Amino acid sequence: MEEEIRINSGDKPTLVNIRDIARSNSYYRKEIWTGKYLQLTVMSIPVGGEVGLELHNENDQFIGVEYGVASVYFGATKQGVKFIGNVNPNYAVLVPAGTWHNIINEGNVPLKLYSVYAPPHHPKGTIHKTKFDSDLADY
Repeated sequence: MEEEIRINSGDKPTLVNIRDIARSNSYYRKEIWTGKYLQLTVMSIPVGGEVGLELHNENDQFIGVEYGVASVYFGATKQGVKFIGNVNPNYAVLVPAGTWHNIINEGNVPLKLYSVYAPPHHPKGTIHKTKFDSDLADY
């Protein structure tokens, strides 16, 4: 059973060991903390898996890589998405609102990420066990 890692409802200043939380997460996506203007989630992308091509018009996004290697794709349009570079635990991915993006796990282990959205993007308490569950979410 996965340890409960939801820290609090976002109404208190909080310290987290993001490396341990991200590395121990086995869910595709799990919301950890949501404040008024900021949200922290963790993700585990299986070998050969991907975040999926997406666009957030209302959110800037910071993605920190904690474990694994991946390819990053950006584009101003869906048709214009192109390979930007490879990332590993020494990298962060910064995604401005309105940018198409995708991250694909290129390694032989699950890719462990954390993502900061500003403003929050997912409902408090969000847990997507798989990418399929995330794709079904209606928000």
